[in-house]
Amino acid sequence: MRSKRNKGAYAQAGVDITAADKTKDLIGAIVRRTFGVEVLSGIGHFGAFFKLGGYSEPVLVASTDGVGTKLKIAVQLDRHDSVGVDLVNHCVNDILCCGARPLFMLDYIAMGKLMPHKVAAIVEGLAGACSEVGCALIGGETAEMPGIYKTADYDLAGFIVGAVERSGIITGEKVVEGDVVVGLLSSGLHTNGYSLVRKIFGIDRDSLTLKVFYPELGMTLGEALLIPHRCYYNDLKPFLTEVHGLAHITGGGFAGNIPRILPEGLSIQIKRITWQIPPIFELIQNRGGVGEQEMFRVFNMGIGMVVICDRKIADHILAALPIAREIGNVVKTCGRNRVIID
Repeated sequence: MRSKRNKGAYAQAGVDITAADKTKDLIGAIVRRTFGVEVLSGIGHFGAFFKLGGYSEPVLVASTDGVGTKLKIAVQLDRHDSVGVDLVNHCVNDILCCGARPLFMLDYIAMGKLMPHKVAAIVEGLAGACSEVGCALIGGETAEMPGIYKTADYDLAGFIVGAVERSGIITGEKVVEGDVVVGLLSSGLHTNGYSLVRKIFGIDRDSLTLKVFYPELGMTLGEALLIPHRCYYNDLKPFLTEVHGLAHITGGGFAGNIPRILPEGLSIQIKRITWQIPPIFELIQNRGGVGEQEMFRVFNMGIGMVVICDRKIADHILAALPIAREIGNVVKTCGRNRVIID
């Protein structure tokens, strides 16, 4: 009883301020590695300062996203170093579709019980992915929320700001009939479809299913499901002024994302045989009895980014990027279907 009385009332309620202070100390050194000369503030102020320069007519591009229930897999395997990578790469890819260069990012981590080593692992992933694309991890928030999250559970969200010259904004308005559709290969599921996968394999009932080795995958199911979301910024940066449209294939798949960049009267015709669907998707489809149409609505099916451009630029991209495949072309719309997969 004596030790319990000596413990602070807030700590007895489930919130440990001492752990929060330790967490700040751990992550401070990690995030400073992402700072460039544009960052004018350190860690711990009420806000973060970033000096914007190098643009004639800059337009800021902002986006926010999370990792979804992929986090459940990370918790069950107690591996937290890759979900930060997922978050950064997803957010960077989203603003890349507008032609934007990532400037800075903020994260939000909410946990049932604050565990400094777990936060540090997440932030290591965030910082590493930010460094890869020259993005500053400029700030964030770590919240301990007992009663909202179970002890081991947490949520992770990110907020990114990028910039693009007004003349260089990519909207899809330049897409024309006859343009080539180039697909960039994904690294796996990225960050979508995990609720369905968890149900199909009964992962919530028995986490040991994550440790089953599948020869067709060359790894365990858990390892395959935690492969990080691929980032396409460095691959596409040299071509941004030439492409007509970019679509990040996330939730909603092909049909849910490609029409967002298509002018009225145009559709995309995709040849299914132009790339090999990774084994992880075939395993999910066969194990769950999921129809092919739904598979293409839920998952990226091996294509994480779609690039629309003219033939000359398409040839340059195909020659420069080993992950690039010519998968189709732009056609006039016939009926209501904007994405036709043959």
